[in-house]
Amino acid sequence: MPEIGLHNLRPSPGSTKTRKRVGRGMGSGSGKTSGRGQKGQKSRSGSHNMRAGFEGGQMPLYMRMGKLRGPQMKKSMPMGPFRTSNEIVNIADLAERFPAGADVTPATLISAGLLKNLREAVKVLGNGEITHALNVTVNGISASAKAKIEAAGGTVTILDFKVRESGE
Repeated sequence: MPEIGLHNLRPSPGSTKTRKRVGRGMGSGSGKTSGRGQKGQKSRSGSHNMRAGFEGGQMPLYMRMGKLRGPQMKKSMPMGPFRTSNEIVNIADLAERFPAGADVTPATLISAGLLKNLREAVKVLGNGEITHALNVTVNGISASAKAKIEAAGGTVTILDFKVRESGE
């Protein structure tokens, strides 16, 4: 096998494809409009990178849909300080990462690798099973999760989550 160097590098046969030369006369098969058809948006340059949701100038779907107003409505768009998003943790994750009798707080959830930060409220959901007692202190918990933790001999404490102001 010959020595490999910059002087003898070349692509393997068939791995490169020759570029299609458009706009080189009618005899080439890609003359005049260069395969872009007649007039219109997609015949222009820079036309093939529209933003997501763009519908050619038509009113987009997300603007056509009705919006539920009122910042404190449960089903409305999350607006301002009434934004209601939670970091979700399941019972199965707690049972897997914490030994019996451990205190589960937002800070210990971060050290266990279940959360990245404390910007959002933490809510425990009841997906999975738990067999040992844990002392859970979080911002919210579902009824099924609370029942499972208390059935295993653990305790549940609800923390108050203060929403940070936008200026902070």
